[in-house]
Amino acid sequence: MIKWTFLKELGEISEYDQAALDALRKRVLGAGLVIVFFVAMILLRLWFLQIHKGEEYKNRAENNRVRIQEEAAPRGDILDRNGKELVTNQPSFNVVLVREDSNDIDDLLKRLSVVLKEDVSVLWERIRDAERKQKHIPILLKGNLSWDTLAYLETHNKEFPGIRIEVFPRRFYHYGDMAAHIIGYLGEINKNELERQEADFYRGGDLVGKMGLEKLREKELRGEKGSSSSEVNARGFEQQLLTHEEPVPGNEVRLTLDIDLQQVAEDTMDADERAGAVVAMEVKTGRLLVLASTPRLHLADFEGGISTKNWNALLDNPKHPLINKTLQAMYPPGSTYKMVTALAGLAKGVINKDTTFFCPGYISYGNRRYNCWKHGGHGTVDLKRAISESCDVYFYQVGMRVGVDALAEYANKLGLGLKTQVELEYEKSGLIPTKEWKKKKYGVKWQDGETLSLAIGQGFNLLTPIQLCQMTAILANGGKRYVPQLIESVTDADGKVLESFTPKLAGELKEDEKKYLALIREGMVEVVQGARGTARSARIEGINMGGKTGTAQVVRLEQYKHLKEDDIPYKYRDHAWFTCFAPAEDPEIAVTVLVEHGLHGGSGAAPVAKAVMQKYFADRMAVDAIRKAIIQ
Repeated sequence: MIKWTFLKELGEISEYDQAALDALRKRVLGAGLVIVFFVAMILLRLWFLQIHKGEEYKNRAENNRVRIQEEAAPRGDILDRNGKELVTNQPSFNVVLVREDSNDIDDLLKRLSVVLKEDVSVLWERIRDAERKQKHIPILLKGNLSWDTLAYLETHNKEFPGIRIEVFPRRFYHYGDMAAHIIGYLGEINKNELERQEADFYRGGDLVGKMGLEKLREKELRGEKGSSSSEVNARGFEQQLLTHEEPVPGNEVRLTLDIDLQQVAEDTMDADERAGAVVAMEVKTGRLLVLASTPRLHLADFEGGISTKNWNALLDNPKHPLINKTLQAMYPPGSTYKMVTALAGLAKGVINKDTTFFCPGYISYGNRRYNCWKHGGHGTVDLKRAISESCDVYFYQVGMRVGVDALAEYANKLGLGLKTQVELEYEKSGLIPTKEWKKKKYGVKWQDGETLSLAIGQGFNLLTPIQLCQMTAILANGGKRYVPQLIESVTDADGKVLESFTPKLAGELKEDEKKYLALIREGMVEVVQGARGTARSARIEGINMGGKTGTAQVVRLEQYKHLKEDDIPYKYRDHAWFTCFAPAEDPEIAVTVLVEHGLHGGSGAAPVAKAVMQKYFADRMAVDAIRKAIIQ
């Protein structure tokens, strides 16, 4: 009875409620599809994680288990031409923070700032700069710790969780600040440099060259970083060392500079607090022996970042120590330019060795009077005497005859107005004016009277000390213009020579122009060796030297015209030049000295050049002295 009733009821549903049954079927089908969809999504996700991204996540897991640390490479040494060490490395102890090992960084930094004698805000700034780094990567807080600070942190290390001491190679300057403008310094890489440099090599906090050869030879000097990998537990603590790859030291860079000559040059300039430049060059190769700019830069001030106080002091210093004056500062050449005028006059045929002009102490041109430095005049002078006694009137006459464009032509042939291409940054090209230059620059025609000023090295003329030294070398070697070079060789850690010095010829005078150089050299020898030469104080017994003095007018102010030189304000005093070569019979070396506001080349600049020459020829002079003693 019951069975019949159930079947009856079922039959009634089938017969009378078919719509409800269809709805139920749809729900079951929909639920099944949803289940299938989610199962498919799970399977797809598993495929994506395990197959498509499997290798990536495997590496991530491995990195969580293995911690890789970079190890800085010792930078390459910098040596002078004789192998004397100028810059090497020594261990430096740095304090770093590993954030994952410290629970309360704020409290830690407050206590640490007292020990390090640093403002807390400075320490926080270094941490904020490294926010994107993983927490196990050490953040440099302060470098080059003193022994007292190092000892305190080591003995109280439990009081500073997360603080570690790392040993880092630090630059050591064997001669202090010697050649600072040339060597340069290191600093922490900034964001702009990171974008420009190799992204796969540099990291935030790395030290890179910021100036000089440290910057220009960064790739050779930096070496290759080492690395170590260690296994860490789930809390990030090291369990065991897995691998260690030693860093590769940077390449050794040997310079053409002679540090003994460099020291004499800088010490002589510093003795009287002279500001200026000294350049010495081998006349037959282009090797630079001295590149000195004073006042010196104190490299220690830049280590770890220069303070605002020290930076402002450098900017406010009236002697401008930040400028490498050997090639970044431009000066009127004064009477040293008269060799250009002489060569132009000889080459253009307007004078010869016997041509004379009478000097009464001035020359009138148009409605203006152009004075000679010797108010009473030199009388009748030829080329040799005009050079030795630096007669302005003689060169006024030559300048008028050859014209401004001819002067510019031969100035360029002697390297003036052109960058020397020396391997240093921000070299200036100087200025050698022409008619076209003035028309383009000022929109007015060249005045013939302006040529007179140019002929004696005043007016628009500007050049750098390294250009004048290069010009002197050209006159001395017979007409070849060599590119001044600083690098003697580059050698890798295994002693393999990667680069070696080769003289580079940038230009050469024509054969018919070279024949006039002997006449000019004769006059330059008289400047030093002659009875009336303007650089008699530069004489060295046993060494024949040729040279030329120059006084470059800074500004023409009538109110200081009748004052004693010592009473003229420093910034208005004339610059002093002296450029020379020796020995006169077979020149080897050229030396150029510029003393800012030194007044006279003979008294302000020549003594510096003499000191450098005496050092260069010291051994030869000693041998000659012994030989003379034996003969006697």
